Amino acid sequence: MGAKSKPAEGAMTLAEMKEFAGFSAATQRYIRRALDIGLEREDAMIRWSRDVVEAASIRAQSRIYERFHEVRALMPEDSDLDSIEPFMAPLVAIAAFDLGQGRLTTFSAFRFLYERLIGAEVRPWLPSAFCAAAALPHLHPDLRRKLLQSISEAAATASGWSNRQPSFYPAWVEKVDTASLSH
Repeated sequence: MGAKSKPAEGAMTLAEMKEFAGFSAATQRYIRRALDIGLEREDAMIRWSRDVVEAASIRAQSRIYERFHEVRALMPEDSDLDSIEPFMAPLVAIAAFDLGQGRLTTFSAFRFLYERLIGAEVRPWLPSAFCAAAALPHLHPDLRRKLLQSISEAAATASGWSNRQPSFYPAWVEKVDTASLSH
């Protein structure tokens, strides 16, 4: 019985890889950097900082991402309004930061990142967190429009969500010097 699930797992991982490959290079870079920071995989400052502006952005992202511990701990079990507020407020604040960076320009890129930062159980909450953050006035009106238009009706009105955890977590890949390989 376990062998039957392996091809499905492989197909899903491949689908996740294809989805990631469809994002722009800037979005892919931001997702990898955010995963390094949010999952504490690498020293993001050493790995990703190219200049003082990016270093400042990484420091700010690291500070805001400290709230993910709180978000994960406060994941609501149901839609009880008393449990939603302590969870949604920090989630929307973190999402507002990420969307304000201008690298997550679609709901699918946002969803891809946040499923990995928090887990599959966050899926029902992502459309509302995304829409709330995307509608905040700190974003340029053109970016707000682009972001809000990127969420499909199906994503915004889904009646159910998969609880399958993501399996593909993109990471930094060192460039290979192909000239040295030919010798």
